[in-house]
Amino acid sequence: MITLTIDNRLVQVPDGATILDAADALGIYIPTLCHVKGCSPSTSCMVCVVQVEGVSSLAPACGALAMPQMRVTTDSDIIRAARKTAVELLLSDHTGDCIAPCQIGCPAGMDIPQMLRHIAAGDDRAAIAVVKRDIPLPAILGRICPAPCEKVCHRGKIDQPVAICRLKRYVADVDLFSGEPFTPSGRVNTGKTVAIVGAGPCGLSAAYYLAQNGISCVLFDDHDLPGGALRYADIDRELLPLEIVDKETQQILKLNILFKPRQRIGRDVDFDSLCSQYHTVFIAAGDPAMYNNAVDFPLEISDGKIRVSRPYYTAGRAGVFAGGGCIGSRRLCVRAVADGKEAAKAIIAYLNNTQLDTKRVFNSRSVQPPPCENLLSRTEPTAPQEGYAPDTAQQQSQRCLHCDCRKADNCRLRQLAERLDAKQNTWAGEKRKTTLQFGSNGIVYESGKCIQCGLCIQIAKQQAEPIGLTFAGRGFTMAAEAPFEKQLHESLTIAAADCVKNCPTGALAWK
Repeated sequence: MITLTIDNRLVQVPDGATILDAADALGIYIPTLCHVKGCSPSTSCMVCVVQVEGVSSLAPACGALAMPQMRVTTDSDIIRAARKTAVELLLSDHTGDCIAPCQIGCPAGMDIPQMLRHIAAGDDRAAIAVVKRDIPLPAILGRICPAPCEKVCHRGKIDQPVAICRLKRYVADVDLFSGEPFTPSGRVNTGKTVAIVGAGPCGLSAAYYLAQNGISCVLFDDHDLPGGALRYADIDRELLPLEIVDKETQQILKLNILFKPRQRIGRDVDFDSLCSQYHTVFIAAGDPAMYNNAVDFPLEISDGKIRVSRPYYTAGRAGVFAGGGCIGSRRLCVRAVADGKEAAKAIIAYLNNTQLDTKRVFNSRSVQPPPCENLLSRTEPTAPQEGYAPDTAQQQSQRCLHCDCRKADNCRLRQLAERLDAKQNTWAGEKRKTTLQFGSNGIVYESGKCIQCGLCIQIAKQQAEPIGLTFAGRGFTMAAEAPFEKQLHESLTIAAADCVKNCPTGALAWK
């Protein structure tokens, strides 16, 4: 046995153990990308570097052998800087989006690629469940949203963007007129209550998410019916019929939500009374110019807007939040809906006395679209008020390039980039042109995401794949490939699952 010290802690390990093995025995975290237990260390990524006393350069923990009386430091400013540089070098030529541009472009953050996959598969019920995680009024927004998501769609760089809004409208309409519209599951009643001032898109959205979390909501509005500007503004009713507004708002009110019409704050209801009767108050009253702000809402007003602290939506008084038009989010209905969703999260955190998660996750961004195999052009209904037929919707959804990473939630490169606060463009590396291969066994390979760790090559060899994988190319263009011009499913007949599981990025994934 060998005795050494890691971070001032003694540990004994067998002969032949590495520094990484010794750190693992102590429960000390050392990041790795190119290493998996059972595989020979390749020391290619250099994110596992540590400092060995008496040695001038940093050593890769996955390959450096533990030696008697060795003293190792696993965390310091110098070590973190070296690891960050290693990750940023890997990102410098990384080709791929963690999150699809369309999802980033959507103010509500809807998982658009997942919706499109379900429509393409003919599973409209699953598609509407995805949509309603982030957008509670999809039939309405599918008709009037200016589609910022489509403006950043990678498909638009090839021909025309995917018809995201029309497809969202399609699944929403199918659901709305199905006889059994989708209703999200909710938590049991928590006993908490929220007064929401304004039953427009922002107030309805907030109520939708609060009710799902077991919070009773009361919507106060000075109109006879819910909908706010969606119902009472000057909107082309051929484009957005009131029937759609009625049906979609009623779906929201089916949850634990009470609508109180003809209730104007400052005239019929005293604001201070609301604050004392309810655990929290959320102001979603649309344009604040309609109100006598100094009387109706005794809050801080600036330039005709209620001032809030984002991303908490707090309005300067304990238990009072505001969002939507009254804080300036009037330009897009989808932005008001997103405000309602985000404010609901902040209110839930406040009511539960927990910290709101405001951390921004790392996202790799690609300027080039992935390879396009579907050459079908975008088609539009003959009249703006018409929607897609089911077969057309399926065909149009298949135009999606699936830019989102299939392993975004468990990509070790992404996790480490976030942990080290790494930047993608620190080094001006030339982005690789990615190739996209689909195996008949469901495996997908994107060469632009390969970090040349060689784990898939080792695993395939260990499991005695008849063909296996090998490195092809040199330098930055090198990547793992099937040899002899074989197809992916031919080279991975046994080891596909383990190769996907251990790939540190989304280079190998399941379709």
